[in-house]
Amino acid sequence: MTNIRLTIPELEAVLLVADNLSFRIAAEKANVSQPALSRRIQGAESKLNTTLFDRDKHRVTLTDAGAELVPIATRVISEFQDSLSDLSEFITGRRGVVNIWALPSVAAAILPQAAQTFQQTHPQVRLVVRAASAGQVAQAVSEGIAHMGFSIEQTSSVAGLSFMPLLTDPFVLICPKSDPLASMKIVDWKVFNNRPFVSSGPISSIRHVTDDILAKSVPNAHYVIDNISVVGAMVAAGAGIAAVPKLALRLMDTSQLQSVPLRSPAATREIGILSRKNKSLPAAATHFYNLVKDSWKGRDVK
Repeated sequence: MTNIRLTIPELEAVLLVADNLSFRIAAEKANVSQPALSRRIQGAESKLNTTLFDRDKHRVTLTDAGAELVPIATRVISEFQDSLSDLSEFITGRRGVVNIWALPSVAAAILPQAAQTFQQTHPQVRLVVRAASAGQVAQAVSEGIAHMGFSIEQTSSVAGLSFMPLLTDPFVLICPKSDPLASMKIVDWKVFNNRPFVSSGPISSIRHVTDDILAKSVPNAHYVIDNISVVGAMVAAGAGIAAVPKLALRLMDTSQLQSVPLRSPAATREIGILSRKNKSLPAAATHFYNLVKDSWKGRDVK
């Protein structure tokens, strides 16, 4: 006997009759007519090719097959209800996994506080965070690997993404605290013309800004560093000076560094949330998205 397809209503009918040993009472508890309940029992018996209940005018009793089915039906119904409960938790966003990719500086600046707040209201949701370059973040969101990304807007390299602006991240000069520049209130970008320049790596979102501004005056950086914390270490050691967004300072040891606002131009990078167009987010991801949006949209970077 293979491929038996008993339905949930049939199993529930078997359990009700087994518990009450009465088709009338079982039908009342199921809120169906007695003939309808009887058809469910008959359907189960037909599929199993056996009799589950012996009945006469005076009483109903379980057959051996019926008694064997009762614990199986109990387990199936229990597992089904538990599964529906888990599904309900997922649908409402109280359970699940949210995959997030973000620029390292943005992950360090925004996500810890947001995650702590989110955990208080969604303790059964797991956040999986990966720090990556702007291109990698966009690609992960585009391919559905990440539910959302925290990065700069991708205007051409990756299609099918929406961008919700969060905040503007201003660029600053960093230099050793002992450097004469450290005492200045503001500096021009031309300061890099005559000083060794420590550049971020070519895939960094920082390079989008510094290349546009410095390409003509500083054609070749003295140092090109892929890791932003190493950029800070190089500057602290006196190897050169650098231009970085303020959020990137979260990834550096700033004990020996001074940051100074840059002007002419006042450069910034716009940080926002990337998501796939025309693709609904799971409820838990939507809740986290809205939490970050409500907490950070329009805030100044300190």
